[in-house]
Amino acid sequence: MKAKIGILGGTFDPPHHAHLIIANEARIKLGLEKIIFLPNAIPPHKQESGLTSNANRLKMIELAISDNPFFEMDDREMRRSGKSYTYDTMIEMTKEFPNAAFSFIIGGDMVEYLPKWYHINELIKLVNFVGVNRPHYDGDALYAIAEIRVPAMDISSSMLRERLKAGLPIDYYVPNRVSKYIKEHHLYE
Repeated sequence: MKAKIGILGGTFDPPHHAHLIIANEARIKLGLEKIIFLPNAIPPHKQESGLTSNANRLKMIELAISDNPFFEMDDREMRRSGKSYTYDTMIEMTKEFPNAAFSFIIGGDMVEYLPKWYHINELIKLVNFVGVNRPHYDGDALYAIAEIRVPAMDISSSMLRERLKAGLPIDYYVPNRVSKYIKEHHLYE
């Protein structure tokens, strides 16, 4: 029997409670053995520049997931140069873990973007996509994906960065350890 592994990709800039709740709900509802947080270095679908350094994002993810034994982090996309394509990563991971069945967890906003993903027709043979409902998105999928419902949480990393730039607190939006790290390292000011 194949190990059931979930993958949650993203920039995690910063990681927040919605990321953690989505990961945990997917793990429980899909019967996954673990969730791998997969931060990307340069997401192909985002035009924004000025991401927080890889080192800071990795540390924040590490702090956010440290108390959950079912959560791990894989930094391969940050070690790779250039844009982070899920297809390339999943080719590597399926070779490394031939006895695993991967579920790639995406937000509802990404479901409608799937047709534009790099090598999507090959990628859907490597992973099962799992769409998670997100506020303000109700896109229809052109590809067969599983769908899970999680409590509505209108939290995004971009909203948190805006709050921090405006001098507003983000307590309760992110784990305490992440909030402390952001303050100590003067991130997003």
